[in-house]
Amino acid sequence: MKYIPLNIPDIILMKPQVFGDHRGFFMETFREDDFRANAADVNFVQDNHSKSTQGILRGLHYQIKHPQGKLVRVTSGEVFDAAVDIRKSSPFFGKWSGAVLSAENKHMLWIPPGFAHGFYVLSHAAEFTYKCTDYWAPEHERSILWNDPAIAIDWPIIPGSPPILSQKDGDGSPLKTAEVFA
Repeated sequence: MKYIPLNIPDIILMKPQVFGDHRGFFMETFREDDFRANAADVNFVQDNHSKSTQGILRGLHYQIKHPQGKLVRVTSGEVFDAAVDIRKSSPFFGKWSGAVLSAENKHMLWIPPGFAHGFYVLSHAAEFTYKCTDYWAPEHERSILWNDPAIAIDWPIIPGSPPILSQKDGDGSPLKTAEVFA
């Protein structure tokens, strides 16, 4: 596994070594000792799996209490994945990192607690899986507006087709009024 820090060094792009031949492929998607040594010393307590169709944008989500670190990957299709640093004490507060994750490239992204997270589906459909460092706590879930100009994520939106949002995501808070971490 290659661990590559992005423009916000706490966010790490992970590129697994893939062994393939005419029968298919094999790769390790997670190895605790390697992850702890190269990314973060955390415990994962919950795995999630979602499926979305093209044009759906989910995010930017976070939990203000019981914050979750997430190890994300795509098992079918392709998404643009983005994370925003919402730790007031960070020199990267309000900045974002992003990467294309797909079943084809098999890349993964480590997003530590203290970040808002979202993704946009580029392919006809995508299945998205992720490991979390804390349990889902819906009463503490928050959403930052996906298109907040103060953050200015460069989403690769399909021209002429606005993203499909949930009510919660459409009503997200701008960063300047959102609850954030100290």
